[in-house]
Amino acid sequence: MSQEELLNPDQINALAYSFQKSRVLLTAAELKIFSILDKHLLPSDEVAKKINSDPRATDRLMNALVAIGLMRKVHGKFYNTETAAKYLVEGKPDFMSGLLFVNNLWNSWSNLTEAVKKGKSLTEKSIETEDWLNSFIAAMHYRADHHAKIIGLMLELGNVKKMLDVGGGSGAFSYEFMKINPQIESVIFDVPEVINLTKKYADDNKLTNKIKFIEGDYLIDDFGSGYDLILLSAVIHINSSEQNKALINKCSEALNTGGQIVIKDFVMNEDRAYPVAGALFSLNMLVNTESGDTYTENEIKEWLLSSGIQNIEKKKTSFGSDLIIGKK
Repeated sequence: MSQEELLNPDQINALAYSFQKSRVLLTAAELKIFSILDKHLLPSDEVAKKINSDPRATDRLMNALVAIGLMRKVHGKFYNTETAAKYLVEGKPDFMSGLLFVNNLWNSWSNLTEAVKKGKSLTEKSIETEDWLNSFIAAMHYRADHHAKIIGLMLELGNVKKMLDVGGGSGAFSYEFMKINPQIESVIFDVPEVINLTKKYADDNKLTNKIKFIEGDYLIDDFGSGYDLILLSAVIHINSSEQNKALINKCSEALNTGGQIVIKDFVMNEDRAYPVAGALFSLNMLVNTESGDTYTENEIKEWLLSSGIQNIEKKKTSFGSDLIIGKK
């Protein structure tokens, strides 16, 4: 690290306190304050009545939202900034519903110290609540919907007739790939609780009749066969290295000769410190999963090669996670 990159005490202090702004934003999102203020100019005591909260505390929270640039205040009344009005109001086309999922991560990240000591998550593995699952899939869809348009242009989709979207979530990648090549038949594989939501997203995209759904555990249940492309987007970071090796071997067996596996995930440098987002995300996996992690390019290539996948290449994207592509 060069001298210019060294943090000074003020910067370290700012880093240590950065959670405060995050918590202010997440609490406001959780209380739906931005949605309440949509197209309104209201005093904080009126907002407090609407959310059944303490008037003084609500006023201080909204003052903090002004301070961090998400609200404006004039003559004692508050209103959303243009940014908040566009991205933080429920029902708007660009609503960042993923913030509700980020809010759910707060408790698990609070256990990071103990997780590092014990080497595992302190979060009990259980079926998540309906609200949690809805917010999680909404968050993943928001991100995937933006990424899919770019990734679709980075892949060879012209000869793909049948694809498998493993852990497909909302199905955003399938919908975009099918727009690029309408001849593609997509099979979306996920757990039953998620598939119930996937069908709603497919219906919104008017593609329910063109997509097949398989419910199950991708580490255990059968994928079928005859695929020209298998997509693993945001999947390998959930699993251990051993699980990923077995999963990719299973994908290889389901591929046609010449078919391609596309892995979209954080791809770490060999020192595991970069990219920064991937280094932080490895801790997210530590506090939230049984054995998840982020993996290096060489680790991913080893899984692919041992499964008979060759012609492996890495394609960098502009949004943190990258692509590793190989053909059978």
